[in-house]
Amino acid sequence: MAHLRSRRRHALLAVPVGIALTASLGFLPGAASAAPQGTTAKTAVTTDGPTLSYVVNTGTDRATLTKVKKAVKAAGGSIVESYDRIGVIVAHSGNPEFAKTLRAVPGVASAGATRTAPLTPSATTDVGKPEKLKLPKGSALSANRQAADGKEPLEGLQWDLPAIKADQAAKINPGSRKVTVGVIDTGVDDTHPDLAPNFSAAQSASCVTGKADTTAGSWRPFDPDEDYHGTHVAGSIAAARNGAGIAGVAPNVKVSAIKVSTPGKSLFYAESVVCAFVFAADHGVAVTNNSYYVDPWLFNCADDVDQKAIAESVGRAAKYAQGKGVVNVASAGNSAFDLAAKEISDTSSPNDTTPLPRKVDPSKCLDVPAQLPGVVTVSATGPKALKSYYSNYGLNQIDVAAPVATSTRSPSCPPRTAASSPRCRAATGPTSRAPRWPARTWPVWRRC
Repeated sequence: MAHLRSRRRHALLAVPVGIALTASLGFLPGAASAAPQGTTAKTAVTTDGPTLSYVVNTGTDRATLTKVKKAVKAAGGSIVESYDRIGVIVAHSGNPEFAKTLRAVPGVASAGATRTAPLTPSATTDVGKPEKLKLPKGSALSANRQAADGKEPLEGLQWDLPAIKADQAAKINPGSRKVTVGVIDTGVDDTHPDLAPNFSAAQSASCVTGKADTTAGSWRPFDPDEDYHGTHVAGSIAAARNGAGIAGVAPNVKVSAIKVSTPGKSLFYAESVVCAFVFAADHGVAVTNNSYYVDPWLFNCADDVDQKAIAESVGRAAKYAQGKGVVNVASAGNSAFDLAAKEISDTSSPNDTTPLPRKVDPSKCLDVPAQLPGVVTVSATGPKALKSYYSNYGLNQIDVAAPVATSTRSPSCPPRTAASSPRCRAATGPTSRAPRWPARTWPVWRRC
């Protein structure tokens, strides 16, 4: 799980967020550029190589899409999903020359593998394990049963709320029920009593395969004990003020889960993230939280054909969401990198096979989705309102900052009591900063 912002890895105070996405980075989409005049080979296609997942970025007109889809099949590929509105096709193929063949098709802007490790078989319907948690007998269930000071039982441990005055803001307006924050992550345990009151199943899905699965429960973590990250993020955003557990930054907004992590290693591949942004946009999600980077590359470079295709596909999906009014918020990263530097050492990519250390120029090699145009990028601050030692930073690279627990101030869950949450995990680290912002973007979103 090295890709999660918690392992390496915003309450909006009325910051006017510009969400217009441009194509100025060169490899983000405008009209698809025509490749050299060539056609797919009519000779027999080899498909006995390792099966990989690919993204093919093309034009959005019907003629081009039809031609490219035929080329995908002719090159030994099978189409998993075609996002026609943004010109992104997700395909699987065992043809080692698949991407190269597609790049030669007129109308294809880019095409590349989304991973270096072969695909592994998975169930068609990936329903996570339900927890079916309940409040302990005797727990307080309403505001008039809360502690005398009006706080949730564990709220005293949440120093971040007063740091951004979220506790005071909640007294005036705890959030709008018309706003849903979509957590693009490892899945969310919607049965948790602190989340159940605010969870929106109608706006939740699993996008792990690159195609949205809305089967009931598909959005839950594969393993709640290991894949707790998304549940933690959802709680930071919208844990209900119900007299149990903690308080979310905006305890009255709704939260949904869009699961994108693979079982086991919990990797977030491009096809899953593309699916997630499009699903969020098409299902009325107002804000997305993105506390991760797209695997397997920490940085995606425009001069690498696979990484170029990854960045373009996710960029198109994020731009589509922004065009439908979605505010996308992402963690800046937790490697203490200066994202405005001329050179950065990347020693972890690719993280799904054997890493190959390299030097990258962060102006040409992007941390996706954090460095995509239009995405609100969030760095981390500690209890003293100073930059956290692990947080990425950089001139003109960070939009906002938010408080996060550090190793010097990390509370532990108290012994379980009738007044506490039935399941508590004290999470520390930079993953916690991003959720502080999506939860409070709703006043700005409402005015858009």
